[in-house]
Amino acid sequence: MAGRLEGKVALITGAASGIGEGTAKRFAEEGASIVVADLQAEAGAAVAASLGNSARSIACNVTKEDEVAAAVDLAVSAFGKLDIMVNNAGIVGAVGPIADTTAEAWHNTIAILLDGVFYGMKHAARVMRPQGSGSILSLSSTAGVMGGLGPHAYTAAKHGVVGLTKSVGSELSRYGIRVNAVSPGNTVTAMTAGVITGDPDDTAGATETIASGAPLGIAGEPIDIANALLYLASDEARYVTGHTLVVDSGQTTGTLEPTDFHFQDADVMREAGKRGIQD
Repeated sequence: MAGRLEGKVALITGAASGIGEGTAKRFAEEGASIVVADLQAEAGAAVAASLGNSARSIACNVTKEDEVAAAVDLAVSAFGKLDIMVNNAGIVGAVGPIADTTAEAWHNTIAILLDGVFYGMKHAARVMRPQGSGSILSLSSTAGVMGGLGPHAYTAAKHGVVGLTKSVGSELSRYGIRVNAVSPGNTVTAMTAGVITGDPDDTAGATETIASGAPLGIAGEPIDIANALLYLASDEARYVTGHTLVVDSGQTTGTLEPTDFHFQDADVMREAGKRGIQD
């Protein structure tokens, strides 16, 4: 039986770890050729190598338009087309009270979480429009559909992803291109483990904490988000565009206590426990 993405080509940013890595593996299982695009070049190459001959990797800083464009061009040169673009790369970004958030930290966060999505949509559209088909997917967050669930810059950027998804989805529908987003709730990755436990390697502790606060009593895993993205990427979702699918154990259906991101010392939280403005 053919896979759900058999014959399709997918480019995934931030695919060296976490949700991006889980999505790359899930899409490959369903028959897609994969381009792994990540700032972590060595880790990205290792993920691509694990997927076999139908995968490529490229170093990609999503705040730089030319690097996102190069990743798209690699997909086309290596595999002849681009069917699926997944704008996944992200960080927690600027944390702390609004009065103490620096402009530099704010702009750095927006550059990664929103500008990077814009570049991905733009250059995916560049090659998908002549094809007359394609699926562009972006990662928002529960902080993109509610306030109080994430830091200020992160929340603004993730709300922006939802709005951009609707706007670009409206434009590109006439070309047969679908544009959708997924808003994950707390999901067990090294980045969330670093936020929750202070140790990016303590995924077990993060799993326990997330499960304890989830209405369904289980912790979200990268595979849960990957499966949502798989549905939206596949032909099963051929009638779905401009939509944001929330995958959060039902957390946003009720009243939640705000997180404490706004009460931490002002800083920028990056991947796997790293801090400071990205070079």
